[in-house]
Amino acid sequence: MQTILGSGGAIGTELAKALTQYTTNIRLVSRNPVKVNTTDQLVSADLLNPDAVQKAVKGSSIVYVTVGFPYSFKVWQESWPKFMENVINACKANNSKLVFFDNIYMYDKGHLNGMTEDTPINPPSQKGKIRAEIAQMIWNQIEAGELTALIARSADFYGPSIKQTSMLTEMVFKKLASNQKANWLVSVDQRHSFTYTPDAGKAMALLGNTEDAYNEVWHLPTASNPYTGKEWIETIAKEMGAPPKYQTAPRLLVRIFGLFIPIMKEMVEMLYQYDRTYVFDSSKFEKRFNLSPTPYLEGIKSIIKIDHS
Repeated sequence: MQTILGSGGAIGTELAKALTQYTTNIRLVSRNPVKVNTTDQLVSADLLNPDAVQKAVKGSSIVYVTVGFPYSFKVWQESWPKFMENVINACKANNSKLVFFDNIYMYDKGHLNGMTEDTPINPPSQKGKIRAEIAQMIWNQIEAGELTALIARSADFYGPSIKQTSMLTEMVFKKLASNQKANWLVSVDQRHSFTYTPDAGKAMALLGNTEDAYNEVWHLPTASNPYTGKEWIETIAKEMGAPPKYQTAPRLLVRIFGLFIPIMKEMVEMLYQYDRTYVFDSSKFEKRFNLSPTPYLEGIKSIIKIDHS
């Protein structure tokens, strides 16, 4: 049995599709789980309840965490450590291996140009500090010999059928598709990596089912040489047959919007990711598994074909 905790989002869905290469015993766990594959087993659970997590994990050889809590520092502060403690305890009790889908919020903001698995941990934001804390919870258990786990990190992501949580989906694809100006944060002149969600799902399934991949951090496959914000907008607009119009939200405007719009308030501390080069390096994974990430133009074309045709 291979179990996905937080199965409803973009990453969990792609992972569920990819896991069929390795097993037909797939369990999807969330508040309101929906089948991805016909043979999926569904478990409805409150993942902040320790007993519910124990039941959800029971009998699992591998547990994948693709949970996304609402994008709020307060929610993260209350939920992430509690949830991670529940998961670690359940995995230890059931002798399950853990695969944790992570982001790059804990990386030092002075080292975002060419991020590798060895990039210094020095979180520049409150949400980054929480991400560093929960990753360390896993690492402490690995080092104590109590848990077999791996951490799979992604850049910001893009892909087909994303309902929320993707900056590129909300601010560029959806805007251009409805004949509106695209939006970008702070500066359109900086290069910015995005991980393609089908690549992330396939890579997590592969890592989870590779014995010697455990007890390490892995960057999920992400195309090199990313576009600048302006190039992202122009390329997506060209493929859609839309005019490449856009507006940039400077730091001050995001702060003002944050007074009225909760999600913009949460974005203020993350703006450093858009005022400098943000390039994600996945060469460790690519060399180990001899796999290349989907090129950006190919990813863009797939999204437009699936979501906007």
